[in-house]
Amino acid sequence: MKFAWTLCAILVLATALAGQTSAGPAPGKAQAAETAKAAATAPATRGAIEIARLEGEGGGANTTSASSSSTNSTSKTENNASGTTSSSAAAPAANPPAPAAPVPVEDQVQQLRDLVLSQSKELEATREQLKQQQQRMQALEDQLKASGVTGAKASTPAAAVPSSASAAPVAAPPVAAAPVPTIEAGVSSSRDSSANAGGAAPVAANVSNAQSMQETPNSGSEAPTALHYRGVTLLPGGFLAAESVWRSRALASDVNTPFNSITMPGASQSNTSEFFGSGRQSRISLLATGRLKSALLSGYYEADFLSSAITSNNNESNSYSLRQRQVWGQAAFDNGWSFTGGQMWSLLTETRHGMDNRTEATPLTIDANYSVGFTWARQYGVRLVKNFNNKAWFGVSLENSQATVTTHNNAANFLVGSAGTSGGLYNAGVSTCSSTSTVNSTTGAVSTSTTCSPISTYSFNPSPDIIAKLVFEPGFGHYEVFGLFDEFRDRVFPCAEASAAFPCANGATAPTTATAYNASTSGGGVGANARWSFANKHFDFGLHGFGGSGIGRYASGGLPDASINGNGTFHLVKELQGLATIEIHAPRTDIYFNAGSEYAARTASFDPISGKVVGYGAPSFNNSGCYSETLPANGTGFLPGSLSSCTADTRALIEGTAGFWFRIYDGSLEKVNRGRIQFGPQFSYVERETWSGGGLQPHGLDAMVFTSFRYYLP
Repeated sequence: MKFAWTLCAILVLATALAGQTSAGPAPGKAQAAETAKAAATAPATRGAIEIARLEGEGGGANTTSASSSSTNSTSKTENNASGTTSSSAAAPAANPPAPAAPVPVEDQVQQLRDLVLSQSKELEATREQLKQQQQRMQALEDQLKASGVTGAKASTPAAAVPSSASAAPVAAPPVAAAPVPTIEAGVSSSRDSSANAGGAAPVAANVSNAQSMQETPNSGSEAPTALHYRGVTLLPGGFLAAESVWRSRALASDVNTPFNSITMPGASQSNTSEFFGSGRQSRISLLATGRLKSALLSGYYEADFLSSAITSNNNESNSYSLRQRQVWGQAAFDNGWSFTGGQMWSLLTETRHGMDNRTEATPLTIDANYSVGFTWARQYGVRLVKNFNNKAWFGVSLENSQATVTTHNNAANFLVGSAGTSGGLYNAGVSTCSSTSTVNSTTGAVSTSTTCSPISTYSFNPSPDIIAKLVFEPGFGHYEVFGLFDEFRDRVFPCAEASAAFPCANGATAPTTATAYNASTSGGGVGANARWSFANKHFDFGLHGFGGSGIGRYASGGLPDASINGNGTFHLVKELQGLATIEIHAPRTDIYFNAGSEYAARTASFDPISGKVVGYGAPSFNNSGCYSETLPANGTGFLPGSLSSCTADTRALIEGTAGFWFRIYDGSLEKVNRGRIQFGPQFSYVERETWSGGGLQPHGLDAMVFTSFRYYLP
């Protein structure tokens, strides 16, 4: 480049010197006009030569001096050119023909100026492209680290751009440059965050898409894939859904199925079907990331409308409240350590890559309660994870604990928790109330007591649940081994059944709170997950298993954690959970098959004071009324009669599911991503088996058909 500019200066100087040998300048107005024109062009020429001077190293002063002489000579040459023309016209015709007139110096200078301006524009454009490229590469690195995925391309430093481009001159003539939008390429999981979004492409595919966006600068009409606020990159996400469910036996439920509420044969609901349409699974999310020198900070928020306010109904406005699904923050350090806190998927939930948040391997179902046998929870947790070179991960989390209890025939000799307190911002609503009247045999006065069942119960937990997990990705497959430790505690009242026939240990012959104490017992379990991909990730097969005591709430079936012994202490229910999944991925279609089961063991004991068998699933429980329909509970028409003499404790839940997702439009396959539109149907068949009681073992069945039409944000 230095040689080229020097050569141009020498050519201009030589042309000027040649022009000085021609006829002298013609006086008058023509000379003045030419002088003015030369003065007007001189600054541009000097600017071009100044570029050459800045390009040079050593000898730059000589180049500048020569260029100045050339500039001065140029004005003289232009004047001489006008004079020479008149002299040539007066020459005799007998003289030999003159050689062709040289290209006017004015034109040469103009060509040189045009060349300088053209090159300056090219250099400015190159600098702007490099700037945008570096911004996109940095944003891509941040997004990849937020997703827990690294790639060779994404980690290429911006300094790897060829050095010749960085040597572009900086003193070029001013050129109007197009404004650079604050846009960076972002990586968004098509199953975003999560859940049963459907149509999930593996994370690696998203990395490839992000890299292609990095290599192709955004056009002026392309919408941003990420937003910037100060030092934070914001990535919105989610989908809008129009969904429906038809069930062969009514459950009065939206697109989330309460599997443990499948009705028995005698229930009126078992003789009628139901259909509901819903947009409540529509989801909104926001991922925020900020890069530090040695860590990536991120926060994630996700919500949908599968919550019900007190006045929510389907009558007219169908107004349902927004609920939080995930709200967490994370600091991921470059040395492999990460710390996450907030409400998120439990560490027990399987992930598709390492232990990374937002890569949870949820079933592809439309059903918002996923599949029977799927182990999961979304709850408060603080999590510490160590990544060992993307081959192994070890993590520990402390998570919110809760006890779910099902028991029958027990005396009021135990306390596990209570309904929520409105002042404590927990749900204090009640569902059903019953009244009991008592007549005083002496005075004849009638007293009535009313007992109400709370909608939500909150156990008085002694400590958080502790979960540990180890993940391996040796090169083929994804493998997880995990364990849970949880603690249960209740308040026991040994003298609650005291009487003259059965006096309490302290001699009391009437019910009293004396000698009450707290009793604790420990539970937990172990489990494993495995997932393999075949045929270039077009076929995925997954297996999941989890077993232990007091783990029922960690699965979709909703089986109980515990029952209560006759003496008022906890009796944990032994449980097993299992799920097998098959996923077939085509360019526009995902087909899935799920088969899952959950099992709860008999957990019964004997109360010697009342002489009753208490607990869960006892053989002596009465199931004789499970086949007989009853009248409605009142005259409103909206309260089905409850079955009498029908304990029907669940022994096992079994579900088979098949469905597919078809992407009608997939914006990720185009240069400008305008989102994704997809449709999918799902069929599920559920069987609820119960423990036999009184020689009878009823079971409930339900066939369900779901449909979903969704638009995903890009």
